[in-house]
Amino acid sequence: MFLSVFDVFKIGIGPSSSHTMGPMTAAGHFLELLRQAPSRDRAAAVKATLYGSLAFTGKGHATDRAVALGLLGWTPAAFDFDAAERQIEELGRSHLLRHDGLPPLVFDPVTDIVFDYGPPLPGHANGLVFSARDSAGTELLSETYYSIGGGFVVTAREREAPAAATEAASWPYPFANAATMLRMASESGLSIAEMKRANEIHLRSAEEVESGLTRLWSVMNDCIERGMSQEGELPGGLRVRRRAARIHRQLAAEKLANRSQPHASTDWLSVYAMAVNEENAAGGRVVTSPTNGAAGVVPAVLRYYLDHCIGAEPEKIADFLLTAAAIGGLIKHNASISGAEAGCQGEVGSAAAMAAAGLCAVLGGTPAQIENAAEIALEHHLGMTCDPAAGLVQVPCIERNGIGAIKAVAAASLALRGDGSHFMPLDNCIEAMRQTGEAMNERFKETSLGGLAVNLPEC
Repeated sequence: MFLSVFDVFKIGIGPSSSHTMGPMTAAGHFLELLRQAPSRDRAAAVKATLYGSLAFTGKGHATDRAVALGLLGWTPAAFDFDAAERQIEELGRSHLLRHDGLPPLVFDPVTDIVFDYGPPLPGHANGLVFSARDSAGTELLSETYYSIGGGFVVTAREREAPAAATEAASWPYPFANAATMLRMASESGLSIAEMKRANEIHLRSAEEVESGLTRLWSVMNDCIERGMSQEGELPGGLRVRRRAARIHRQLAAEKLANRSQPHASTDWLSVYAMAVNEENAAGGRVVTSPTNGAAGVVPAVLRYYLDHCIGAEPEKIADFLLTAAAIGGLIKHNASISGAEAGCQGEVGSAAAMAAAGLCAVLGGTPAQIENAAEIALEHHLGMTCDPAAGLVQVPCIERNGIGAIKAVAAASLALRGDGSHFMPLDNCIEAMRQTGEAMNERFKETSLGGLAVNLPEC
C-alpha cells in the first residue's frame, strides 16, 4: 500500500473535497472519456445525476456548481475564481459547452443536473452519473463515478474491481498497517517521516518532494492568514458570521498586554483551524487534510508548533507533513476518510490522528509514541456523526475543526509523557472506526437528515 503525501494533501477549493472537488474532477474525466468515444461527433448534450449524499447535501456543498465548472474544463488545483465565475455566467445564458475535439454540447445547469433523492448507488454514498446524448435524445455514453473522500474519484468498474496494487516489494518501506510500520521503523532505525520520504523519492526526485511539501505548507499557511483577516457572513443562507478575525484580534491584544489566560493556547489552536474552515466554507483555496471538511486541523496544529512550541524548527515542517500523511494513508487504506461513508470520525477524527502524529514526531517522539498519539486522537472521535446544518460545511464543521486540533495536541502530549506502550493499537482503533461507520445510520453520514442538522432553533 502506498498513498503519496501529495494524494493525502491536495490543493483545491472549498467547501468540500468529496462534494466539490470530486464531482469537478469526475466531470473532467467524463469529458475526456467522451473525446475518446467513437460516437463523440454525434454528441449533442450532456447530463449529470447526483445520488445519495451528493443529492441530499449537494446544494449546500455547491456540488451542482462544481459539476458545471468541471464540465467547463476547470480542475480544483488550477482554479481561477474570477475567470470561472465569468464562464458560469456565460453558461447560464448560452447553455452550451465548447471544447476542442467535441461538438458544441447543450448543458443547462438548472435542468441537466438532477438531484436523485432515492436510494444511493451501490458502490458508495457519493455517486454521480454522467451521460451524453445525440440530437434525438439517444444515449451515446454513460459513466458512473464515486467521490470517495479527500477529492479521490473512481469509476463504478474501478470500485467493483480495483486495479492490482503495485508489488509491495517495489517500495522501500511498504507498510499497509501501523504494526508493519512500527516493525519496519525498528528494523531500519528510521523515523516514520524518513521511511515515508524514501517511499516518495521512489516516485519523484528528492528536490520535487521537498519543494512540493514547501508548497503545501505555503498554501495552508496562506489560508490561515486570509481566514484571520476576513469578516462578514459566509454564503449559503444560514447567516453564519466569520469569527476567526475577531478572535485573532482579541488574542493578539491579550498577548501584547500580557493578559493571556493559561488556556489561551487552545484558543490559538481554534482560531487557526476556524480560519481555514471559514475560508473553505466561502469556497476559498484550501488543502485537503485529508478532506476539506477537516482541512483546518493539520494546518492549525502545525502553525501552533511553529508559533507556540519551545524550540520549534521550521526545518521540521516536512517531517510533520510526511508523518501525518503516513497515518492518513493507513486510515484511508484500512477504513475511510469520507464523511458520507464513516461520519465525521472519518474526517475530523482522521485529521486529528494525523495532526497528533505529526506534532509528536517534530517534538521528538519515537515511532511508538507517534503511533500512540494517532490512536489517542482517533479513539476519542469514534462515533462522531457528520450532520451539517442545511448541507453547508459550516455548522458544526468550523468549530469541530478547532476542537479536533485541541484533541490532537492533547493526544500528542499524552503520548510523549509515556514510552509508546499502550493498550489499544492504532490498527485496532482504525478497524473500530470502520465498523462504527458501517453500522452508523445513513441519517448521520453527510445527508443532513439527522443529528444537529434537524435540531435547529426555530426562527
